[in-house]
Amino acid sequence: MMSSTDFNNIRPRAVGSSKGWSSRRKMFLAVTALSGALLAAPIAATTAEAYPAPDSFADLAAKVTPAVVNVSSTHKVTQSDMQDEGAPFDFPKGSPFEQLFKPFQEQQRRQHRNEKVTSLGSGFIIDPAGYIVTNNHVIDEASDIEVTMTDGKEYPAKLIGTDPKTDLALLKISAPQPLPFVNFGDSDKERVGDWIMAVGNPFGLGGTVTAGIVSARGRDINAGPFDDFLQLDAAINRGNSGGPTFDTDGDVVGINTAIASPNGGSVGIGFAIPSNMAKPVIESLRAHGSVERGWLGVQIQKVTPDLAKALGLPQPEGALVADVQADSPAQKLLKTGDVVVGYNGQTVNEMRELPRLVAATKPQTKVELTVWRDHQMQKISVNIGKLKGEQQVADNSNTPDDSSPDASSGSVDVADLGASFAPLDAATRSQLNIDKNVKGVVVSNVNDDSPLAEQGIAEGDVIERIGDTAVTTPQDVSRLTKDAKANHQSVVMMLVDHQGQELFVAVKLEKA
Repeated sequence: MMSSTDFNNIRPRAVGSSKGWSSRRKMFLAVTALSGALLAAPIAATTAEAYPAPDSFADLAAKVTPAVVNVSSTHKVTQSDMQDEGAPFDFPKGSPFEQLFKPFQEQQRRQHRNEKVTSLGSGFIIDPAGYIVTNNHVIDEASDIEVTMTDGKEYPAKLIGTDPKTDLALLKISAPQPLPFVNFGDSDKERVGDWIMAVGNPFGLGGTVTAGIVSARGRDINAGPFDDFLQLDAAINRGNSGGPTFDTDGDVVGINTAIASPNGGSVGIGFAIPSNMAKPVIESLRAHGSVERGWLGVQIQKVTPDLAKALGLPQPEGALVADVQADSPAQKLLKTGDVVVGYNGQTVNEMRELPRLVAATKPQTKVELTVWRDHQMQKISVNIGKLKGEQQVADNSNTPDDSSPDASSGSVDVADLGASFAPLDAATRSQLNIDKNVKGVVVSNVNDDSPLAEQGIAEGDVIERIGDTAVTTPQDVSRLTKDAKANHQSVVMMLVDHQGQELFVAVKLEKA
């Protein structure tokens, strides 16, 4: 069973409906909203800027709750959905009980085939004309959307636009009178430990107010390419997806989206999309019905301490360019091995910051990159392009998994690396389905305790470069490795192609 902090294979989903309810009970990352209890003990002031615990959230709740709505969306359940849902009774295959209840189970599936079910979520009004923000997964693939106000009035909602990459959606309702609304605040001002309050629709109960503090900032839970969540300690439960998190001034600083949980219920680890990320997305959805993003056209990876050492970078920071896409804005300006440490005057401390900065840039804008290249800082100007279709703003690489091709003939053992390498000939390319543009030598065998295995390099991967030198024969790998050891290098950097994806790895020679 996956631990409650393992987010790698989890994604937010619509909640509060009968659709997929059985399987969703097993999810560890449920999409919901705050419903925890108010902390009893006030936070002691440690600085002159620290705020005392509020005596009550009642005035704040009265001010903002009229603008928070329930979002109900209708979905059609197909036969495949019912199969995913599972049977009402789960017996071992081939047992007498399975045969006994099989007719009943088939009857249940026939009854529910193509049935319409309702999902429940939350949202909030940002304009008296009736514009409403919610999560994309709350209304995704819905045939009908209905909004219920706190006074019980119901309105059909029109979908203005969605942005799955940030899990945001914008709705519009028409009312005979101006509607109550709330404003976006500045999420960048929120500090760890600041008080927050949320209003939403947990389990379809209607307007529910909860409170807590900001537990952490900048959380990446692998929910999307632009993860930068606020972590909250207040409870988040099914049905509150899309609900707002308020600061003590009554401004929206987050949109509640997900939780980490061992059972699908709240354990006080919730995540909200920061308002400063949501504002430009919502503005674009309102103006165009879609989101226009900048595009740089590079594949990037994290700079580890070992890679920084191999690159001569003073400290592990920035985004390491593992590949440059053809016909991209970066094609003639950046190269593999560059490290982007600054973007238009903003420091790029971590790899994941670069995609967000690029995406937020208006296409055709000229920006200045600060790049670590050839052991020195350089300034490079580039015109940001427009992201289209499935292009990646600045894609981050993944560590290669294992593969087990046959060893090619003519392989050479390199004892210092605990591996064997073979020429990349036509037969090997065909066997391993390696693109004709990939140049280097193929890894034909890797010892389990070798420094290459430690970095995730597997049989079938292609070593394209060691340090700044391209490799074309297995002998090149042996020679360059021996040269590095002779020069007292403890780490060498290798450019590796794994199933068409390029990434750098830092191999520790002292462990060879």
